[in-house]
Amino acid sequence: MNAIAPHRIAVLVPCYNEERTIAAVVRDFSAALPGATLYVYDNNSQDHTREVAQAAGAVVRSERRQGKGNVIRRMFADVEADVYVMIDGDDTYHAPSAPALVQKLIDEQLDMVVGSRLEEHHSEAFRAGHRLGNQLLTGFVSFLFRNDLKDMLSGYRVFSRRFVKSFPALSAGFETETELTVHALELRMPIAEVVTPYKNRPEGSVSKLHTYRDGWRILRTIIRLFKEERPLTFYSGLFVLLASLALLLALPVFITYVETGLVPRFPTAILATGVMILAFLSLASGVILDTVTRGRRELRRLFYLSVPPYHCPDRGE
Repeated sequence: MNAIAPHRIAVLVPCYNEERTIAAVVRDFSAALPGATLYVYDNNSQDHTREVAQAAGAVVRSERRQGKGNVIRRMFADVEADVYVMIDGDDTYHAPSAPALVQKLIDEQLDMVVGSRLEEHHSEAFRAGHRLGNQLLTGFVSFLFRNDLKDMLSGYRVFSRRFVKSFPALSAGFETETELTVHALELRMPIAEVVTPYKNRPEGSVSKLHTYRDGWRILRTIIRLFKEERPLTFYSGLFVLLASLALLLALPVFITYVETGLVPRFPTAILATGVMILAFLSLASGVILDTVTRGRRELRRLFYLSVPPYHCPDRGE
């Protein structure tokens, strides 16, 4: 704990209708990280989440735009600290693991440490389909962006100041965890994953995640980020598909032309030509956008490096 003591630690808790659990979250994480400031950001709760959190000793603030991504954008913009611990307000994350996660971030000079839930969890901690969906989406991101994280959708994360202040936070909902992961991967930040216990939700507490709707939104976010961050690969794949289709359409026309010297399927020939033109336009778009993306990535990296990793009083930060 000696390495943790000099640093300002903020515990960030996005909340929506968590009056049954938020007091325990505030109590447990305050005990695990003495000296840390615990912020509860209420996202239009219809119950007594705000009052319960305030009574438990948290700093309570509000974000009116609905969605976890909107809350995270506000928290990252408002809160100043050296180390940020982000958790959910449903009392499923293991508070005693927090010091070890923070210690790992500081000792190894990392930018993000993810608390993985998949290896140590209660039998009913994941709703039907959530574990499989998590594994499929995490595997898809691992394939596209080449990473080794096992639990990409975990809400238990510890961040450096550099990560938080360089994160654009464009997503609105639960797809924000995907955006956090891809941001770290694309800037090649040092990250790690630590296995942490994952508890069942307390009686009466209900998950806000909608399996199919939010799963589809996360998948769309992965595809969008892949298109934006790896445009050459994305549009090259589209080029291969379109070029293959054009060749399949043109082959019978070409064979007939070789055999008879005629082009009886003129509309098919025009269609094949048009599809092939689209294929090369796609390839050209990929080449151009790859250059643009490289420049954007360099600018983001430079901004990331401009943020001091920890609080610097002499710079007024």
